[in-house]
Amino acid sequence: MDKSFTERRRRELLVAASLTVAAALVPLFIKNPNVQNIMILTLMFGALSQSWNILSGYCGQISLGHALYFGLGAYTTTLLFTKFGVPPWFGMLAGGAISALIAMALGYPCFRLGGHYFAIATIVIAEIGLLLIQNWEWAGAALGIEMPVRGDSWLKFQFARSKLPYFYFALALACIAWFVTWWLEDSKWGYWWRAVKDNPDAAQSLGVVVFDSKMGAAAVSAFLVAIGGSFYAMYVSYIDPGSVMGFQFSLLMALPAVLGGIGTLWGPLLGAIILIPLTELTRSYIGGSGRGVDLIVYGTLIVVIALARPEGLIGLFSRRKEASR
Repeated sequence: MDKSFTERRRRELLVAASLTVAAALVPLFIKNPNVQNIMILTLMFGALSQSWNILSGYCGQISLGHALYFGLGAYTTTLLFTKFGVPPWFGMLAGGAISALIAMALGYPCFRLGGHYFAIATIVIAEIGLLLIQNWEWAGAALGIEMPVRGDSWLKFQFARSKLPYFYFALALACIAWFVTWWLEDSKWGYWWRAVKDNPDAAQSLGVVVFDSKMGAAAVSAFLVAIGGSFYAMYVSYIDPGSVMGFQFSLLMALPAVLGGIGTLWGPLLGAIILIPLTELTRSYIGGSGRGVDLIVYGTLIVVIALARPEGLIGLFSRRKEASR
């Protein structure tokens, strides 16, 4: 194996470990609950965007319906906990497994579609899922489900007095999503996905099993997104169809990766660090006017950055490396 390749991989792990340690120390100095909430959401959407990036960034299958898997994870965990008393940890795994299976079942017909047709199909399927949940009485229908409060407990994953447990779980989820991406990026599957993204016909002629590689990417991506949905349900303690399966969740998974650099290892995290605090701050400080000023500011900044750096903000670092060389 090439020495420079090995050194690069080790350097990426070292940088990731250093950033994780630094992030873990931040809540010890920042006690403001609102700031901690923004940090939790940033880590959560960083993990979600990293998961979305596996299918859409590396494999080139642009999905705008990942809110379906987010909602499945949230509802599976919540229903198992409220109806049967199953601890959320098992609900997370069940939600992830169900989402992965559904992603592969939906992928069987949808992966035969190309380009924008696939993206449109994902939106339609996610909206169908939203309508089904809205009319499912056993799952609370449009009224949603409220989590019963049973005291602070890691077993039940409920903490009313502190946000720190949620922060560290979100940090662990972001690390897992990043490590899975890092491991897959230079694996056989990672090379297959990039080949499929660049030219599916050429990849197939070289022996790449195109359909199977897409199915694998969909399953991994959906599983991780469902874990994020399960976490969000336990964090907010109340869910309804619009709050976990709305189209805005699909966008908030895609935008950080697009902003930071789609199909890159660090792009989704970088995009989430910029985008999620910006979203929360604009909504908090200028969103109360009722005129959508916060959305105008937020959208304008995204458009400006997208036009200035079409390859994503991660391109700034690659250009600096080339200049230094």
